[in-house]
Amino acid sequence: MTNSDTTPVQPAEPSLTGQMIAEFLGTMILILFGNGVVAQVATAAEDSPLGDHDSIAWAWGIGVTLGVYVAARVSGAHLNPAVTIALATFQGFSWRKVAPFVLAQTLGAFVAALIVRATYSDLIRIADPGLTSKTQTIFATLPGNGTADVSIPIAFLDQVVGTAILVFVIFALTNARNRGPLANLAPVAIGLLVVAIGMAWGANAGYAINPARDFGPRLASFITGYSTAWVDQNGTPYWWLPIVAPIIGGLIGGGLFTYLIDRYIPTEDAPQPVGRDLTD
Repeated sequence: MTNSDTTPVQPAEPSLTGQMIAEFLGTMILILFGNGVVAQVATAAEDSPLGDHDSIAWAWGIGVTLGVYVAARVSGAHLNPAVTIALATFQGFSWRKVAPFVLAQTLGAFVAALIVRATYSDLIRIADPGLTSKTQTIFATLPGNGTADVSIPIAFLDQVVGTAILVFVIFALTNARNRGPLANLAPVAIGLLVVAIGMAWGANAGYAINPARDFGPRLASFITGYSTAWVDQNGTPYWWLPIVAPIIGGLIGGGLFTYLIDRYIPTEDAPQPVGRDLTD
């Protein structure tokens, strides 16, 4: 149906199916850049100029920004089960949408990882014919990024802290009363947040900070030949950690913002504090 026979009539609110498609595609864009940059770095020769840790952090952040731009107007661009669950817990997001959103995010990450796996298959075979942890980190996180001896408790703590920071700041950036960046710049700020987390919190556990980002590509790597996809480099079951720890961290971050910041943000018509006079 159209009005004036040329302009489609837009729905007042996107359907759940439309929101799931947006979450799927937004997360897919995120992972195409994230897994793609790690694949480029992991398969490059030692003296190659193709990238390093900083390029990984920047590409992940840019991927987040672009993924949010893809999905924001339709679904809100959660792109992360930890964010979705925190929004449902503290911001009134419908609990009936949580499972569909998480499914769409995980499927988007899974499909993106398959695309990266196929596109980089020759370089992966050359760099790591045994499909070991050397290139497993293209798709899924490992303690110490597969090389350093980081314990499971420390990796778990790292993921709780990193995701708490992520959700805490996302809540701050997207709270209208907090006067964050304008709507069209919020994705850029969130992308920079992910860059900062990658640069400050990337050593212990590869900053998954997103269960879909880890589980979807981990599953894709398993069905394409990585027999050790579910364990760390020492053979310890690890797949669960980047799921459980980020969800806990997201709840902590969301709770801290809700109870320590949000409750004190004045309404738009309230007088604003001036200078050093911050009394009630």
